[in-house]
Amino acid sequence: VLSRGHKPAEAVHCGSGFVLAGSRSEMSGLGARGLRAFQQLSQRTFSTAACRRVANKVPEKQKIFQADNGMPIHLKGGVMDALLYRLTMGLTVAGTVYVVYELFTIALPKKK
Repeated sequence: VLSRGHKPAEAVHCGSGFVLAGSRSEMSGLGARGLRAFQQLSQRTFSTAACRRVANKVPEKQKIFQADNGMPIHLKGGVMDALLYRLTMGLTVAGTVYVVYELFTIALPKKK
């Protein structure tokens, strides 16, 4: 029996889990109905928060990465891949220089 505008919670299948569809008034009661609604809300997964269709971009990406254009695979992703590659190489060179500097300062201590 429903009273004062309460309606039962409905579970709607969305992706890999279920999302509750209903009013917030289900959580307002301290009785068994409110407890059950809370249990259902607390058990849902994070991946079900938004239901939307996403276009399949895999075939497009396959064409880009499988194209024989003489470019290395780690740079075929575009400008962002080139920037990440240069940043990684720069940090690697800077780290190597720093390690060599520290080795020399440890190996050749200052004379007192």
